[in-house]
Amino acid sequence: MGKRIMTVDDSASVRQMVAFTLKGAGYEVMEAVDGKDALSKVKASPVNMVITDLNMPNMDGIELIRHLRSDAAFKFVPIVLLTTESQASKKQEGKAAGATGWIVKPFKPEQLLKVVKKVLG
Repeated sequence: MGKRIMTVDDSASVRQMVAFTLKGAGYEVMEAVDGKDALSKVKASPVNMVITDLNMPNMDGIELIRHLRSDAAFKFVPIVLLTTESQASKKQEGKAAGATGWIVKPFKPEQLLKVVKKVLG
């Protein structure tokens, strides 16, 4: 069984592209439309990694990371932000919340897989 990765983004096209890239590399993918959706899904079905957008309705990526990090089961799960934001202040906020890494959109599939392989080992 491949490792399971959750992709969280309010854009269906981004979720599709991330899922397509990851599935092609042999990973199992779960999708969520925002932080709240992601939290309810990962509680029911654990994941090995989370790739989340920053700007989303209901619950943004930073808030999602804080929630996940406050749960012992997700203390060491890699969480990567995949976002159009590239300011140092936003990156610092993500890091402070517990993000493992940061990928700026638009991303190249090889770049995404490289990061995934690096953090999942």
